Amino acid sequence: MCFITAKHSSTGLSLAQIRIWRDIPPVMNQTEKPLTCWVISDGRAGIQVQCTGLAEAMGLEPVIKNVEMAKPWKWLPPALIPLHPAVYGNDFPTSQDITTPDEWPDVTIACGRQAAIFNALVREKSRGKTFAIQVQDPRISSRHYDLVITPEHDTLRGDNVLLTTGGINRVTPARLEQAKADLAPEINALPRPRVAVLVGGKSKAYRLTETIVQKLGVQLHQLQQDSGCSFLVTTSRRTGKEHTAHLRQALADLPAFFWDGTGDNPYFGFLGSADAFIVTSDSVNMVTEAASTGKPVHVVELEGGNKKFSRFHQQLKDKGIIRDFTGTLEHWQYPPLSESKRIAKKVLERLARHKEVRNLVDQART
Repeated sequence: MCFITAKHSSTGLSLAQIRIWRDIPPVMNQTEKPLTCWVISDGRAGIQVQCTGLAEAMGLEPVIKNVEMAKPWKWLPPALIPLHPAVYGNDFPTSQDITTPDEWPDVTIACGRQAAIFNALVREKSRGKTFAIQVQDPRISSRHYDLVITPEHDTLRGDNVLLTTGGINRVTPARLEQAKADLAPEINALPRPRVAVLVGGKSKAYRLTETIVQKLGVQLHQLQQDSGCSFLVTTSRRTGKEHTAHLRQALADLPAFFWDGTGDNPYFGFLGSADAFIVTSDSVNMVTEAASTGKPVHVVELEGGNKKFSRFHQQLKDKGIIRDFTGTLEHWQYPPLSESKRIAKKVLERLARHKEVRNLVDQART
């Protein structure tokens, strides 16, 4: 189990301080110690970023826990997995690691199938001290958590379920401005408009084919000839070496910054510097992060898809945020998505009520 303290600009805050910061009426003693927070996932970037994005928006400084189920549990659907520490082998804290309920964290934020049972176990073992937040549908009953946060295009609903437009992320205006300034020396010579091209690849729902990559290369080449634009390009491990190489070759004689995967990741710099986006349809995170800028987001449809992705894309089309990429650069405006900040305020309100109830229960026991 990996156990890491996250490094970011926010400081650990008490609930009373957070309530003031978020314009929530304070109800607790301001001498209260800072809230502790665990972010729990299997370590995949697209999963973990949703948890850290929420923690940061809440003003928390989380400890990162990367967990994995033991065999054979890791192969089974969540509904068939018992709520027992043995599911995680030696990964789950023992009574020697945590001797009293007070040593459990104040807040957990988890995402993904590997983390869902772990999060529910922490809530149970803490005897209600831990406020357990599960991001995305855990595929077990939502009653195991204090809150479940899931995209609106999923079908899960309930009294303790909060809905988001797309995924939660770490995009903030301040982070994008800083990343834009950091990237500026490397892209200042590129002509405007600058178009960020965010390419994903094969997933459970989608396939990136050679035909799609070739068509995209031709479209980008023609787009540059028509508009005089330049490109900021990033691919992912799911893109594949052959597709990445083909796309790089297609843009070889064009003004472009093509990140090769070495050095610091310029992703936030791309988000902050781009005048428009071209994003493949396979990633809710990439589309949502691009939409957090308020800039035009053109979506390249890959082969496959499913009802969930169709609902997501249609939702953003209905809101005037995304359009299909047809080979031309269109211009439109919309209010930037700021889901992490919006949801964080709702979570803090629920957390405050949770603490109030806990205090009343503790007082009744004494």
